Amino acid sequence: MKAMILAAGLGTRLRPYTNDRPKALVTLAGRTLLQITLDRLRSFGVSEVIVNAHHYPDMILEYLAANQNFGMRIEVSHEEVLLDTGGGLKNSAWFFLDSAGKSDQPFILHNVDVISTIDLASMVRFHNQHAALATLAVQDRETSRYLLFNSQDQLLGRSATRSTIPVNATEELSSMKGTEMTGKEMSTEMKGKEMKGKEKGKEMKGKEKSTEMKGTGFSPYINSPESPRALAPEGVFSPTSPAGVHPRAFSGIHVISPRIFTKMTEDGAFSIIASYLRLANQGEKILAYRSDTSYWRDLGRPESLIETAQDIETGKLAMPQ
Repeated sequence: MKAMILAAGLGTRLRPYTNDRPKALVTLAGRTLLQITLDRLRSFGVSEVIVNAHHYPDMILEYLAANQNFGMRIEVSHEEVLLDTGGGLKNSAWFFLDSAGKSDQPFILHNVDVISTIDLASMVRFHNQHAALATLAVQDRETSRYLLFNSQDQLLGRSATRSTIPVNATEELSSMKGTEMTGKEMSTEMKGKEMKGKEKGKEMKGKEKSTEMKGTGFSPYINSPESPRALAPEGVFSPTSPAGVHPRAFSGIHVISPRIFTKMTEDGAFSIIASYLRLANQGEKILAYRSDTSYWRDLGRPESLIETAQDIETGKLAMPQ
């Protein structure tokens, strides 16, 4: 099985540890974050990995060479310009299509700065059983941005809060399919009027909200090839929490079918979440895999490293061998 480790970021939240090294080579309990992720992937049968790199890429190459690639086939995708999660994956498509080229065996996409006990084998089985295009590990916990799923675990959209999500999300989003929202306009289905670019004498910047829109913090999966990051302005739906729409925190771990590479119309630097939102709008299966009882921590901050090290010392978290 193959996997990609997302490790190209500058690691600014981890400073000063990342002042002289990439975040992939920051250590936790005597191992680098890269080794921890590789060990975990290998324990689930992954033998081929591609790692994207930007910040101190030569250090990653030297580290892997010094450790004989940890007994795995490992490639490094050097990004001279940061491509974000979606652009980085698309740039590495060749790695997942190079062996006889046409297999639809899913692969794992894993952030280098997260650690968990999520059962990846079970997640892959779930993905295959549901014939999903992508499966996202999620938990019911606090986060700064929620992904929204329906009762069948299908992706609907995303929201900044738990409590203010759209009424009849599936129907309302379906009615807006193909509409590009620029932050200056709303479709007639949303408000019954066209926004002229100003509300109460103030130009709308895409993140600012009119009085009617204030406080809901919801972004549906509207997108367009011309503006792959352009989601609808937040808060265009009624601030009600309907049954059947579930906000979840994303864990930075995906299982993806290689079919996605024929469907990624975005180019350059773009978020994989933007692709998922667009593809979900087009009827593709972008599913949630619930992992509420698993240990999970974001290792992107120095205090998180300290807390996780304490969890390892106390036996709350067992490191992969």
